[in-house]
This record gives sequence, C-alpha cells and structure tokens, in this order.
Amino acid sequence: MTEEDKKQVAAFRFGVICELVNGADLDPGEQERLIKEKCSRKWQIPFSEKTSISRSTLLRWVSLYRRSNGKLESLYPQERCDQGESRAIDEDTCLSLVALRKQLPKVTIQCLIREMEQRHLSVCGQLKPSTVYRFLHKHDLMSPAGLPQDRRKFEAEGPNDLWQSDVMHGPRVEVEGKQRKTYLIAMLDDHSRLITHGEFFLSERLGSYLDALQQALSKRGLPRKLYVDNGAAFRSRHLEHITASLGIALIHSRPYTPQGRGKIERFFRGVRGDFLFGFTGKTLKDLNEAFDLWLNEIYHQRIHSATGQSPFKRFTSNLQCLRAAPSDLSDHFRQSARRRVARDRTVVLNGRLYEAPVALIGRQVELLYHAGDPDHVEIRFAQKSYGMVTPVNLYVNARVKRDRNSNIDLSADPDRYLGGSLFKGRPSDE
Repeated sequence: MTEEDKKQVAAFRFGVICELVNGADLDPGEQERLIKEKCSRKWQIPFSEKTSISRSTLLRWVSLYRRSNGKLESLYPQERCDQGESRAIDEDTCLSLVALRKQLPKVTIQCLIREMEQRHLSVCGQLKPSTVYRFLHKHDLMSPAGLPQDRRKFEAEGPNDLWQSDVMHGPRVEVEGKQRKTYLIAMLDDHSRLITHGEFFLSERLGSYLDALQQALSKRGLPRKLYVDNGAAFRSRHLEHITASLGIALIHSRPYTPQGRGKIERFFRGVRGDFLFGFTGKTLKDLNEAFDLWLNEIYHQRIHSATGQSPFKRFTSNLQCLRAAPSDLSDHFRQSARRRVARDRTVVLNGRLYEAPVALIGRQVELLYHAGDPDHVEIRFAQKSYGMVTPVNLYVNARVKRDRNSNIDLSADPDRYLGGSLFKGRPSDE
C-alpha cells in the first residue's frame, strides 16, 4: 500500500471516530449510543469489501489516536497479508448486476441471482447471496426507488460545529480582453449563517477551493465538521488529508440530494437576487470588492429570519468554544510526492532538480511542497524531517573539489584558474 493509500485510509478512520475524540467530553451514555450507531451503519471502507465496523476495531482506532496525541499517522493501516487477491465479482458481472437490479428493483436477492444465471450474465454458482447483498448495499441498490424519505430541519449547536460549503456559478468578467466565467466558492457556518469566507474565482478546481478554505480557517478558526457535495474537488484525497490532519471531519452529502445543503443554497439565492442584481463592475477585482462590501456591511449585519439575530452577532456571541487555526496552517495544505533520491543526491519534482542530503541517497523519500512555491520543498524520510532541499546549481557543483573519501575539500580555491596545466604541469603560485 502506497503512502497516499495509507493517508486515504487514515482520513476515513478519523472521519468515523471524530465525534468520539473531538470536541466536548461525552458522558458514558452518549458515548455508548454513538458507538452502537457507528457499528450498526453501513460504510464504504477504502480498499475493502467490508461494509461494517466492529466495536473492538472502533475502540482500537480511538485508543491509537488518543495515545498519539491526535497524530493522523497513528491511524495508518498495518501491512495487509492478502494483497493481490482477486475480487469476488469481476467488473463485467458488476455492471450487469447493477443494470438488472435497476430493471427489477423489488425482487429478492435469490431471484436476482437466478435471473443473472438464466440470462447467462454470470456462471452458475458464481454469485453468493451474501456477496450480492453487500454489493447492492454498497451502491445503494437495496431500497426500493420512489419511497418517501424522512427529512428534518437541523441546526448546529454552536459556531464552528458545522460548516456547509459549495460552489455557485457566477457572472462573466473581463480578463485580458476576454470574457471569463466566474465561480463563487463559499463556506457557511451552520449555527450562525455567517459566511466564513466567500470569493469569486475563475475556476472551481481544487486549487481555488483550497485557497478559499485556507482563508476561511485563518479568519474564523477550525470547524469540527465540513459538509460538502460530491464534486471532483470535494472528493480529492488531498482535501481529505488536509481536513483529517487539522481534526476536521469531512462529510459528503448523498449524490443528487441537495436538500442537506439547504442553508448555503438559500444564501446563493440571496447572492443572485440581491447582490448580483445591482452589480455593475466588469473585472474580477471589481466583483470581489463589491461582494466583500455587500457581505460584511449588509448580509452579516442583517437579522436572519430563522435565527432572529444577525449572522455576525450570533457567531461572535460564543467565541470561547472556537478552535483557533494552528500557526503552521499553511503547512497542512502542502502537497505530498514520493520520490527516490538518485546516486548523485538529486531528486526530481515537477521537472525541477533538487539536491538531497547524502544520508538519503537511494532512499524513497516524501517531498512536501506548495504548487506555487517551488523554492521551498521539505524532504522527509520515515516521518522525520531532513529540512529543505535546494535547487541544484550545476555550475557550483562543477567547481566543488572532493578528497579521496568524497568529502568536500574546503582548502581548494574554486576561483583559481587551472588552464594551461596540460603541458606545463601544476601552475606556479605567482
């Protein structure tokens, strides 16, 4: 399992136990209720066909996390002994099973297996009822379609207990003589309806979202949960690792069910009907300056119909429960890459050549970096930092002399001219 795979598993495990290790102390009854609830749920576990978590496993994760003082690495999986084994159902059979289930949503598992065999979509005896049952549960194909669902209004108990986040398509602006589409990325505090950060970008990709998220965290502190949809940026493993390392539970809404994000959707309706209706600017800078003014002077100060308070007053009325962002917040947003240090001490990252410490020659190392800052790259091995790597200067390396033990000869004069010594021997010290 690669380092990225381990991070994905650790982030999932933190998402399961976050309510047990994060926030206020739970009384025994509430803790037991949470444990039973989590053990009875069906989970989509990374790199596993299992859909449930036992009580002993759950408590073991909690114990590991607490003993490590909240280090995400404590939740890394141990090396598996069953790597390379084939799945119970091949890909073609899975696709056929999904298609047939959609045609026959009400039949039993036994009837579904019999129909698969009669249509020659699977070999007789290949499909086991328990395997099909887990597969259909994993893909939400067990509940009959069209049944009404129990939906209830909810509200987080305090500020920064829960943030909702989403992206809204904005107006076109002028960029270098061309019209470009904009996207409003916003985070809303569920308790107060305060927008912890909102900004228009020219892209809705991961880089733009992480920029907005980092600004929100630095201004308003760390939420306990971040509720997002299933867009490509929100399903990023990089985002999953960032939130887990900061002790934030990343929660995704069910596909095609926007009802759970109703508060931020209502905010977006207000942006379209109130702010954009009167906007007359042309550039992205004009758009963001006008939006920031409207957000802080009008929206945050206006009494909200659901809470009876302004978002700013409701958010700031209980500041003692907020978690401040760490001083090294930007380090949590760094990307990670695995590389092997070559024999000449060099390591390549995004087409640039860097010089690593001698002790790491031949080692598989981890490089931590910001995409927009190639001059600051940290190198780690076995979870230990070896400092920042420096870009290779080939001209300086060509002038460095070494002794017989490959140590740098500091007595050599690198600026001394040695030309002409081919026929005259060593130059004189004139």
